[in-house]
Amino acid sequence: MAGPLEGVRVLDLTSVVMGPYATQLLADFGADVVKVESPEGDNMRWVWPFRHAGMGHIFLNANRNKRSIVLDLKQGGAREACLALARRADVMVYNIRPQAMARLRLSYEDIRSVNEKIIYVGCFGYSQRGPYAAKAAYDDLIQGAAGVPWLLKKQGADTPRFAPVIIADRSVGQQVASAVSAALYHRERTGRGQRVDVPMFEHLLQIVLGEHLGGYTFEPNIGEAGYARMLTPDRRPYQTKDGYVCALIYNDKQWKAFFELIGRPQMLSDPAFATYEARSRSYDRVYGFVAEELRKRTTAEWLEGLERADIPVQRMNSLDDVVADPHLAAIGYFASREHPTEGRIRTMAVPSEWSESQPAFRRHAPRLGEHTREVLKEAGLSDDSISTLIRSGAARCAADASDAA
Repeated sequence: MAGPLEGVRVLDLTSVVMGPYATQLLADFGADVVKVESPEGDNMRWVWPFRHAGMGHIFLNANRNKRSIVLDLKQGGAREACLALARRADVMVYNIRPQAMARLRLSYEDIRSVNEKIIYVGCFGYSQRGPYAAKAAYDDLIQGAAGVPWLLKKQGADTPRFAPVIIADRSVGQQVASAVSAALYHRERTGRGQRVDVPMFEHLLQIVLGEHLGGYTFEPNIGEAGYARMLTPDRRPYQTKDGYVCALIYNDKQWKAFFELIGRPQMLSDPAFATYEARSRSYDRVYGFVAEELRKRTTAEWLEGLERADIPVQRMNSLDDVVADPHLAAIGYFASREHPTEGRIRTMAVPSEWSESQPAFRRHAPRLGEHTREVLKEAGLSDDSISTLIRSGAARCAADASDAA
């Protein structure tokens, strides 16, 4: 089966994680994604561990199903080649500041002049309508601006700290893929392309403030910002006699079952535990009580008892545990594949299942400039023109490095 975006051509001028993750989602869905890299390559190519320089693990996990070409966009010939690619593209995605795209003469107006139906998508730090428009942004900075380290300190961390996942980049990448799909549907109905900006700061605030706007939801505010359940210090994996479990006793039925499981059914008449509203006003006491109870039995005893009581529970996994998880093995989430240069590697499945147009693995993450000749020829450049670009340093071809000599 072909993916749902088969036939869509994406010109990918992104690097690091946010943009490449977004375009990998589009590539997984069947789009033909051409990744334009600088002569130095995407920075993530150089993040250890790797078997061969330029093929780092993060790069391999954010760039499958793409083709790579190298263009030095600061050179005129490379810019013209990029415009040739844009003429035949449905979508163009970039993740540097719009001011830098303007200096490269690859702004929306520049691209629209050669392809008025293109969907031109930028993902960068901040909305271009505010005073932060030209500020540089990375995941750590956006987490800080959105209050994530403050929230972790508020919950009980010894110091403010960043979430140990690239949460802004990954979540914005998903939003970019969603925006592209919606813009493609709009163009299908109207015939019109458009510019779409997906700023990191404003997007991450949707995730943070969805819970934590709290009393500021109302004007005038009727309480502090923050969702108390998320901020109570005992909202964490519960320690048992020999390890940890993750459990969530949520509704009235589950609380009744929990009190019966621990032999204290009378607790349901305690005013702090009797109703959902009462519990939402006493999260510190409620979660503290559960934490004390779960220390009294082993992990295995709690897993068996809570599951029997139909209370949601999961063991706390290490990353080693995740890789060996039996559920993931049963559904084939991890697959071993032979990369043409990197040997045997472990790949992750597309995490959605389709009855008619299942996305699929088609290509390994490419070597730097692996497809330069192929893609530029498809864009209409002659063999001589391509060789001239390579000899001048405006382009690079991994499979034909001798041309650069």
